[in-house]
Amino acid sequence: MKIIGLIGGISWVSTLDYYRLINEGINAKLGDLNFARCIVYSFNYQDIKRNNDSNNWDLTLKMITEASNHLIASGAEAIILCANTMHVIADRLKENISVPIIHIATATAREIRKQNVDRVALLGTKFTMEMDFFKDRLSKEGIETVIPGDDDRSFIHYTIFEELGRNLILEKTKERYLQIIDKLIADGAKGIILGCTELPLLIKASDVSVPIFDTTKIHADAAVEFSLS
Repeated sequence: MKIIGLIGGISWVSTLDYYRLINEGINAKLGDLNFARCIVYSFNYQDIKRNNDSNNWDLTLKMITEASNHLIASGAEAIILCANTMHVIADRLKENISVPIIHIATATAREIRKQNVDRVALLGTKFTMEMDFFKDRLSKEGIETVIPGDDDRSFIHYTIFEELGRNLILEKTKERYLQIIDKLIADGAKGIILGCTELPLLIKASDVSVPIFDTTKIHADAAVEFSLS
């Protein structure tokens, strides 16, 4: 079994889910008392958010590179960035480290193609929705991406940091999300990407009439596949 290095704390809430899902996935494959060989490096989220808010991706890259190299020195054979937004710097990070990065958008695109969906709506932070690092990976697989309108993007971004990242789950927030999703479906979305690792805390597949692509679960499954390869 290969050792996985998890870059977490971005946020700690979703890092818990990664740890649980990867361990459950290994055990489902191997049974008995088999669980994941993994190492976690957990950031102070405030430090990362400060960089994001000031558009200082270079500093974030430096911090993530140092963390990755600590994990590699401890035996990690691949890196998992436990947040969609952190994949802004994934391609540059790949040049700085000696092991593979298991990319969340690549794994998600593969899952979307399996379900024969060709037009999806992407929910996440403003960085994930508005920048191209995630959408480009989907486009290469022939998948068209749509995003919510300006006000809805601002609402989603705010609630990710101020509510979900603090493990604050509010029913009124879920209602607004479902209204946003309904608009996107009406506009032709055939699937919904939960493109922030906190969003599955709020939205479940049973809430929505089209396929939901939970990037946390998809990414964790890709980590399990690599670990057992």
